[in-house]
Amino acid sequence: MNFYRSKEFTGSKAWDAQHIASFDNVSVKLHWTDQPYKWHINDGQEVFAVMDGCVEMQYKVQGEIKSRELNAGDIFYASEGTEHIAHPQGIARVLVIEKEGSV
Repeated sequence: MNFYRSKEFTGSKAWDAQHIASFDNVSVKLHWTDQPYKWHINDGQEVFAVMDGCVEMQYKVQGEIKSRELNAGDIFYASEGTEHIAHPQGIARVLVIEKEGSV
């Protein structure tokens, strides 16, 4: 058993992660970042929960780029095949639940 205070986690570089758990081929990680990730499509589904800060999530729908602002407590669900990129607005901490080894 462990407890985590996400607001206290700091990485040394963008998208550093603290491993929380792995089960049934799923990983749960807390990420710290101050830089965008990259356009990508996960190998399966992804749950992206903003724990601290603000993230502009850009995603594509039929090739058209759309955008939503996510604040602490907001969750983005990327179904299989959803192309997306996360742009933190300053420092952000996010909990990511996805298939082990996904991009």
